[in-house]
Amino acid sequence: MAAKNTIKFYGPPNEATPSYLIWFNNGPWKRTIAFCDGVPHDFPESHTDVLEQVIDCHVPADKAGLVARLEGSLVIDRTKGEVSVHCDNEGANTLSINMMYDIVTGKRTPEEAREFIKQEIVEYMMNRPAPYAEKFQFELPQGEQWDPDVTIVNDKELMKAITVKQVELGLK
Repeated sequence: MAAKNTIKFYGPPNEATPSYLIWFNNGPWKRTIAFCDGVPHDFPESHTDVLEQVIDCHVPADKAGLVARLEGSLVIDRTKGEVSVHCDNEGANTLSINMMYDIVTGKRTPEEAREFIKQEIVEYMMNRPAPYAEKFQFELPQGEQWDPDVTIVNDKELMKAITVKQVELGLK
């Protein structure tokens, strides 16, 4: 169903395999993947996660733990500068991304965001206005949001350690 809805809305996928379909730069999403096999998930209600969607977004390290308290379907990849979310429909994914952003910016606590999701998803599922499930409530960052981190290993020290180990192992 998620794959059919995504095809109906965005057209045919850019790539297809026996286990998933993938779209690139579809609507506000950097990437959308519809999986054949899903993962059971009970928040905010029982369903199977089959639709993963990705945005470029930098999440500071000190906020990642707060986002993790919101729900397990949000995945932060700080190095890539991406946040992905997976659920059974795009509206729920949009809602979760909006709540992630509210947590990162300090607008809501994870507990407040969970409560908001509980209310908003009901409205969305009943085809009533649900702005947070209908579109992003913030401007998506433009361009790559990579966080390459900071080098902490000195190349000379590393090469010295490798040479010492090679000698110990009789390779030099």
